[in-house]
Amino acid sequence: MELAYWILGGLLALFYLYAGGKKAVQSREQLLPMMGWVDTMPMPLVRTIGVLELLGAVGLILPPLTGIAPALALAAAAGLVLIQIGGIVTHLRRGEARLIGLNIGLLLAAAVTVWLATVWL
Repeated sequence: MELAYWILGGLLALFYLYAGGKKAVQSREQLLPMMGWVDTMPMPLVRTIGVLELLGAVGLILPPLTGIAPALALAAAAGLVLIQIGGIVTHLRRGEARLIGLNIGLLLAAAVTVWLATVWL
């Protein structure tokens, strides 16, 4: 179960380090080609989402790796589930139901990671 956590958690962490890092530092114009939804969101909210994704990525890796409060990995994965729920809602409100495939995949991966993180409880 630990090996499965490290594989899935590591992949999620890589994804969220990339996506969260882009949201945290790039301008609206730089984000628009990849994330069309940023045109209707205030940039402080986009930046906040980016920072939360970065914290989620770090939370998936550092606590279990260091052995310091490893149960935080479960909280990080749960937070990423909530972020994807928000992403799905945003796309549906914008009439972009066809775009939620990635969100659903990330939601499922984060939900499985929540379950796998119970190894440290």
